[in-house]
Amino acid sequence: MNASGSRAVSQPARRFQDRLVWQKAHAFVREAYRLTATFPKSETYGLVLQMRRAAVSIPANIAEGFRRRSKPEKARFLNIAEGSVEECRYFLILAKDLGYGDTEKLTLALGEVSRLLNAYSTAILASSTSGS
Repeated sequence: MNASGSRAVSQPARRFQDRLVWQKAHAFVREAYRLTATFPKSETYGLVLQMRRAAVSIPANIAEGFRRRSKPEKARFLNIAEGSVEECRYFLILAKDLGYGDTEKLTLALGEVSRLLNAYSTAILASSTSGS
């Protein structure tokens, strides 16, 4: 571990929880749950449910792809996570437009997850081995 508490780049991750991208995505989910808890009750089975489902899909697909053995399989799950990032990006725009809360912090956090996810996907596809 380095000074910031994240795993050194040269060490292979042993668990999906060791991946910085998963850690940031998981933190995003917790914050998305906090934000959606303040939405109107009329959104319980609408925007709240949709946004939470999409948010959870990000770290869940990172986790599922982590143990896949082939690079194409890993990349497929990471691509699903990337799709869920974009879904959440839209839901944050909608929540802001509907006046359901301040989404700026979450939007920034989602941008970081997106960048990390893109870098992880690129590294998987560019690697010469099929390890985790």
